[in-house]
Amino acid sequence: MTTRTSSSSASTDFRTLPLSEMEAIISRFEDRVNAAQRVNPPTQDWVQKAVRRQGAPRCPVRLKRLSMDVIVRYADDLAELFSRFPDDALFFPAYDYSIGYEPPDRKDRINEVQVLMQAGEWTDEWGTRWAHALGGVGATTVDNPIKDWAQLDDYLAHRMPDPHAAGRLDRARAVLAVHGHDKYCVGMIHLALFERLHCLRGMENTFYDLHAHKAEVARLCEALTEYLVQLIREWCRTSVSGIFLTEDWGSQEGLMISPGMWKEFFKPHYRRIFDEIHHGKKDVFFHSCGNVTRIIPELIELGADVLDPVQPAAMDLAEVARCFGGKICFCGGLDDQRLESNNPQQVRDEVRRALETLGSPYGNAYLIAPANLITPTTPFENIQALFEACHAQ
Repeated sequence: MTTRTSSSSASTDFRTLPLSEMEAIISRFEDRVNAAQRVNPPTQDWVQKAVRRQGAPRCPVRLKRLSMDVIVRYADDLAELFSRFPDDALFFPAYDYSIGYEPPDRKDRINEVQVLMQAGEWTDEWGTRWAHALGGVGATTVDNPIKDWAQLDDYLAHRMPDPHAAGRLDRARAVLAVHGHDKYCVGMIHLALFERLHCLRGMENTFYDLHAHKAEVARLCEALTEYLVQLIREWCRTSVSGIFLTEDWGSQEGLMISPGMWKEFFKPHYRRIFDEIHHGKKDVFFHSCGNVTRIIPELIELGADVLDPVQPAAMDLAEVARCFGGKICFCGGLDDQRLESNNPQQVRDEVRRALETLGSPYGNAYLIAPANLITPTTPFENIQALFEACHAQ
């Protein structure tokens, strides 16, 4: 087999490639994308104007929102697109959210490509058990470390990760050393507060705990917030321009808890977290899938700079823009499912509508991006149409 998987010959057997070939494809892809960015004009100043609603020459583009599988499937052809159309805002995780930080000297290191491309289970640094199914995208939790609140004292005393662990941000620092001086770069913190809470307790337990174990939830949230504040301080010592927090709060219809409960349990913690990011002179990116319309005013009050991903399948984009345009920068707005099912012209039309709805009326305060990961089931001609349309402003 060849390590190249072209758009014309890509097939469903890309998952059967030897692990070494998958790793080579991903490495080559990242090298080409980074090389293209090195010759791309500076973006730091003008993207920041878009993020801060100060007027920008056009809407910034963020298309490197990809599953690992789509990189392996489309390989060099996808790298060629990023070489022709580099992103304006660069997002860097220091490690995969489902794996967490691993010390460089750990003997049984998790192979990220292996666990996210093949079937398997593993335990992250928080003690959460994860699994990936062959043919699936991403990972899901299968076991949680705090099964009973009687374990809380021990967990907080002995099992909380160290936000200052030597090397925790090294992978991101290596890329920032190349791009951080003139590109708008965003450091990513996945599973921030609510998501980490249900990774530790389980989703069903978490909803029950918010009613029956308020004191314990408060203690754990306080500890998680302190961890986040310390980790944010580490990110603020780097050259990132913004910090991205993931917190999936929405269902298709609305919040997963009442707005009143959100304000009671979580708003004070977000205030401290956002203030810490702004104290470090970085911008706040708040990610939540689903319909979070009812807390957008709260996020604006707290100082969030960017709301991601404004999902068109769950939210009325025109209404969101009418109510909040110019008060917060939007990111996302392109339906990843329609990207898969539409034809190329429909993809171009959706890009145009998103720009006209979320961007141009508000000084281009909109990072145009897929609302979720581009997956390997997306036809390559649609991906190409997406790149061309987003960069044709």
